[in-house]
Amino acid sequence: MNWQESSVLITGGTGSFGKKFIEVMLKDYHPKRLVVFSRDELKQHEMRVAGFNHESLRYFIGDVRDKDRLYRAFRGIDVVVHAAALKQVPACEYNPIEAINTNINGARNIVDAALDCGVRRVLAMSTDKATAPVNLYGATKAVAEKLFVQANSYRGIEGARFSCVRYGNVVGSRGSVVPLFKEQRKTGKVTITDPRMTRFWITLEQGVRFVISCIDIMHGGEVFVPKLPSMNIMDLARVLAPNCDVAKIGIRSGEKLHEAMVTEDEARQTVDLGDRYVIQPAHPWWSEINWAEGKRLPDGFSYASNTNDWWLTPEGLMEMINA
Repeated sequence: MNWQESSVLITGGTGSFGKKFIEVMLKDYHPKRLVVFSRDELKQHEMRVAGFNHESLRYFIGDVRDKDRLYRAFRGIDVVVHAAALKQVPACEYNPIEAINTNINGARNIVDAALDCGVRRVLAMSTDKATAPVNLYGATKAVAEKLFVQANSYRGIEGARFSCVRYGNVVGSRGSVVPLFKEQRKTGKVTITDPRMTRFWITLEQGVRFVISCIDIMHGGEVFVPKLPSMNIMDLARVLAPNCDVAKIGIRSGEKLHEAMVTEDEARQTVDLGDRYVIQPAHPWWSEINWAEGKRLPDGFSYASNTNDWWLTPEGLMEMINA
């Protein structure tokens, strides 16, 4: 991938991931043009004031629900990173049609605009909650994954390639439990839903660099899954609020005890590339030579936060928080 000759657009570009992606792109990859596509003019203004004003940056106000606006934005774009979504589980449960309009209909609009405007590569951000989903947010992202994977059947020989990235909780992102615990420890008490709960953890920087590496190597049709450490929620609380009382409030609606990123059924189409898993589509347009170097997974394999063989130490967590 020749980034210096490429025009790159990121939807949801004013979010936590978007800002880190733009920072890394400008620092290390120097694209010809870098477009921030988002619907909030205030956040775009705040980014400019905060120093995101490089000569290659463009700010484009728009919503992924608006297909016409996407068509205008995608003209001359080579690479699209689709990070825009409604992602707060309670908000999606209470506003289900809004979640569908953004996460599913918005995904379709991205696909149509990319196919018709000559975009070369599209990588969509997904989540571990799309794996065997139990809430509406996860269900909408599972459908979005299917849309992006299946979109490759429309592309023809030279059309856009579509793939997804699926990963776990981002340390320190908006809505993460890490800033919540930091705020709660001021009161001397933190709240835990269930002491058995485990999650996968990744930093924003790691997530961004993983996404960029997937764009470099994607064939189109994959769901890329990084290998990440797990941590128990009680261990997380002990590290972040060691002298605080713990109140157990019970698991919330739409929440899992443990998250999975590759199910046992998906594992049949998945290969191990060392630092990541690649879930391949089981479709006739997918070439068997793609990822022939990958190692097949054993029968019965699944990749879940509670059965993971890589666990985050307290020291490792602090390194991630301070990164």
